[in-house]
Parts: sequence; C-alpha cells; structure tokens
Amino acid sequence: MFDICIIGAGVIGSAIARELAKYDLSLCLLEKDQDVSSGTSKANSGIVHGGYDAKYGTLKAKFCARGNQLYDQLEKELHFGFRRVGSFVIGFDDQDRKTIEALYENGLKNNARGLKIVDGDFVKKREPYLSDQIQVALYCESAGVISPYEFTIALAENAVDNGVELRLNTEVVGIHKQADHFVIKTHQKPIQSKVVINAAGLYSDKIAKMVGIEDFEIQPKRGEYVLFDKTQGHLVNSIIFQTPTEAGKGVLAVRTYHGNLMIGPSSTYIEEKNNVNTTAETINEVIHAARKSLPNFDLKEVITTFSGNRACSTKHDFIIEESKKIPGFINIAGIESPGLTAAPAIAQYVVEMVAASHLISLQQKSHFNPERRPYHHVSEMNPKELNELIQKHPEYGRIICRCETVSEGEIKDALSRSIPINTLDAVKRRTRAGMGRCQGGFCTPKILEIIYNELGIPVEKIEKKTAGSYIVVGRTKKAFH
Repeated sequence: MFDICIIGAGVIGSAIARELAKYDLSLCLLEKDQDVSSGTSKANSGIVHGGYDAKYGTLKAKFCARGNQLYDQLEKELHFGFRRVGSFVIGFDDQDRKTIEALYENGLKNNARGLKIVDGDFVKKREPYLSDQIQVALYCESAGVISPYEFTIALAENAVDNGVELRLNTEVVGIHKQADHFVIKTHQKPIQSKVVINAAGLYSDKIAKMVGIEDFEIQPKRGEYVLFDKTQGHLVNSIIFQTPTEAGKGVLAVRTYHGNLMIGPSSTYIEEKNNVNTTAETINEVIHAARKSLPNFDLKEVITTFSGNRACSTKHDFIIEESKKIPGFINIAGIESPGLTAAPAIAQYVVEMVAASHLISLQQKSHFNPERRPYHHVSEMNPKELNELIQKHPEYGRIICRCETVSEGEIKDALSRSIPINTLDAVKRRTRAGMGRCQGGFCTPKILEIIYNELGIPVEKIEKKTAGSYIVVGRTKKAFH
C-alpha cells in the first residue's frame, strides 16, 4: 500500500511528487499517457508570470507570486531551462492606461516584484520592433520564460530518482474509499493508497466524481499558437502582452527559451477535452491580433502551429483543498494560467495540507538529492567543452538533428534515464530533435534507428506519441540497416 498516490503527471502532479519525495513516504505517480507532460503542460506559453494579473485575494494571485520566486533555485537544481527576461503589458490609449494602472495596483497587493509603469519611449528602447503607437506599458522585470515540458520532465525525473514510483500508461477508471485507504482501479492492477491527490488536469472533474465529488466541472479552453523559426526570434527580447480585456489576456508575442518567436494564444471554449486541432480561421485571427503589437514578423518563417487546452473550472479559481466529505482525497484542479508559474508553490502548500491532515506522519529524508543530472546540449557548449566531451564520448560528435544541433549522445542519454521512454515525441521533448525548421523531416529516420538500436523495438512498432501512432508501416528490407 502506498502512503500517497498522485493522479496526473503534468507539471502540477510532478511538482507535488518531487516535493513529497523529500519525506520518508511510499509514493506513486500515475499517468494515463505514455510519458509525463503529455497534456496542457507541454502546450502553453512557457511563461513564468510576474504575479500582477490575477485578482488579489484569489488562489491564483497567492500562488503565482510565491511560485515566481522559486524558479531560480529550481533551475540551479534541475537544469530545465529558465531565464528572467521581463514582460511588458503595452497600451495604446487612455483606456489602456487605466487598465495598466489597475494592474499595477493589483500587482503591488499580490507582492509582485519589479513593477513599474513606463512610457512608449522606454518600451521602444528595449523593444525596437514593436508598434510605434505604444503610449504606455506596465513593465515587470521578474517575469521569465521557461521550457514547460522540460520543466515537467525534470520534476518527474528527480522525483523518480528520489524513490517515487511512476506508472505510465495507467488510466484511472474507478476509485473506492475503504475504511482507512482508497482502492484505485486502473487497466493495470488495482492500487491501494492512504491518500489520493487528484492532479488530473482536464480530467480532474472526472476523477473527483469517482468518489462522489461533483461541485465543480472542468471546461476546456483551447489556445492556438503560431511558432516561427529562430530567424524571427530577434524581434522581441521580453514577453509582450496586450492590455487584457474581459475576454482574457489577449495575444502575446515572446521569444521562447530556445529562441523561436511565438505568438498566441487564442481563447475558445470547446467540448472535447482532447481536441487539440488548430483551424485556419483561428490562426489567422491570432496573426492579425499579434500584428497590433509586432507589425513586421514574416509569415514565411512559420514552422508550425499547435494548440493546448486550459483546464478552466466553473469556480473560476484554482481548486486546492482536501475534501470535507472524503478525508484523504485532495483536489488540485482548475489549474489554468498562471498554473505553470504557481506549480512549485502549490506543491509546497500540498505538503502543508498533508501534514495538517494528520493522516500521514511526515519525516524528512536525510538522503533526498535535489540535483538532477543535466543534459550535455552540444548546441550550447563552447568548442573546448565540446571537444573534451567528444574525446570521451564520440557519439556527441555525430549530429542527428541539424536544425537544432542535437547529437546522437543526447538522444541515447534521454533513452537511458530513469523515466522509460520509447516514442518519437518523448525524445523530442527531452532533446529538441525534430523541433527545428524541417520539423523532423531529416532526423526522424535516424532517431528511429537509435531507438531500435538502444531499446530493441522493431521500427514499425515505434510510435510517435500515443498508442497506435506508428510512423513506419512496414519494412522494405529484412534488416533495418
């Protein structure tokens, strides 16, 4: 029997798992998909927000400002990719100025750091490619950019390295409360746990209903994005928001952690939680809206579009609570934006909740290791470092993905770590192989060959991301090579 079972290995579940791994507990992290970070956590803006936007007094405001301050230390320990670049909320008229002044006052209440209201000249000196019509802006120096899927992977990997049992391909289909524990039914063997933490994202309402909790619903809201080649990355240095309206925060422009220009997202409520299609109509709306901030990006440099679904709740705020009706069942639900920013602070608070419940005694481990072994990303190494690495490990000198300069050594490293992976997208999220201008057109066959050689999976059985998403339909020769 486990002390605690966490359902959902997105950024929230993985952050909670790592935080609880600091204690002498038997922990299980369940994920219905084939890899961690397979839902909303892999498809969002990748922004660590400053904390001025969420309404004062909400859980969003409380945990966003706290979470923002934790990222520097987490980056030192986990090496996932984080940079403080600052953000602007830009305004074009007097009405925008009033909204920006209100955001500033709200941010001060939220304990957001590094806020100031600036004029258009201040903005243009730092962001010369933005619109000449900008009159005013809210500047937040503490905002940053992150690789969200790499952050989630780093949290989960460090949790596993510290004793958390990760079970992938394990969908929860039922939960039954016994006298002093829960029985969690899956397509695999049933799991017993004293405490259950529901961090199932878009499906957290479905999980809650399994134990009779029906006081909230999750309404998926789709956001569509346009991603440009790195040739357009120079157009913005900071995170550029438009002045928010009742419809939302509007379309942003950002240079991602890895240097691509990205614009988006749209904001559309949808019915199907797993519908992550993009539409020409919505993408055109995103492009048109982004032109107001950044007039001169080149559409010929677009390399892909994508979408992600936010887990919006009918309570219109984060849900972070132990059920009064079902002791030991903790809901962490409705974690939409700024959920990525808030995740580390939410995880710390969950530990406090578990301690306060007295269902489990928490004793800190003496041997918890907060450090995660970093990847050797050859694209980021200087010639001396790279030559020394290649002397020891020649596979780092064989480039597999030309667009992102990813070596064979990096792919082999990803395949050998503590979270078992065997899909093309899992390799991509860890190494960026296939994320460049050609979107895997050159490197995909080479990655398939490495997976085959390292894991022994027949090439025609290697999947892109989910069960049945095969890339190769058959062989033309008896041997792959």
